[in-house]
Amino acid sequence: MVERLGMRFRLWGWKRWLRVFVKWFAAGVALLWLLAALMLVEARWIDPPTTAVHIERRVQAWMQGRPYRERYAFVPLGQISPNLQHAVIAAEDARFYQHHGFDWQAMEIAAEGDMQGKRLRGGSTLTQQLVKNLFFGTERSIVRKGAEASLVPVAELVLGKQRILELYLNEVEFGPGIYGVEAACRSYFGTSARSIDREQAARLAAVLPDPRRRRPQAMNRYSGIILRRMGQMGW
Repeated sequence: MVERLGMRFRLWGWKRWLRVFVKWFAAGVALLWLLAALMLVEARWIDPPTTAVHIERRVQAWMQGRPYRERYAFVPLGQISPNLQHAVIAAEDARFYQHHGFDWQAMEIAAEGDMQGKRLRGGSTLTQQLVKNLFFGTERSIVRKGAEASLVPVAELVLGKQRILELYLNEVEFGPGIYGVEAACRSYFGTSARSIDREQAARLAAVLPDPRRRRPQAMNRYSGIILRRMGQMGW
């Protein structure tokens, strides 16, 4: 009898501590989400000094004992050529100005491309990619996707399309240590983001699906597809 009571007390104690752990864990997750949401509100006016992807690449280089040089310069949207803005939208998120953070049609097309083994780009919108780059890095997991999805509506609401585009173009990775369109234009073409021409813009946009392996000079086929998309969209 005493032994049974002892087992019950131990079981009750274990369940109690489990409930406490779950409560604290949920509170921690909620706090992190709130912090990320507040950082998005702040990003409406303040340019982010770094991102999760920037930090991740620095840590990877340090762990592998490789030299790391970061090239990054934030420029206002007004100093980025419309050619480049249009090329990135045509390549990565053709319905950017129509959706509210998620493009279900593009997700369906991307899923079909996966099944057929011929996908050219993913189904993530610029807003989804921005949230991922800012807070989550390149890790792929269901948990990350869920957290990202919960922050996308916040980004759309507080930032607006033009600020989302400006942040994305300035934070996205274009190659090893190369972040943002200004650094990419300087590194690959020796010109500024304001002065880049239409073909160069398409070549830069073509590296975005795999920036650590692709180089603009080799993107003949895909840049041609992007140029055709731009023409179809009236650009």
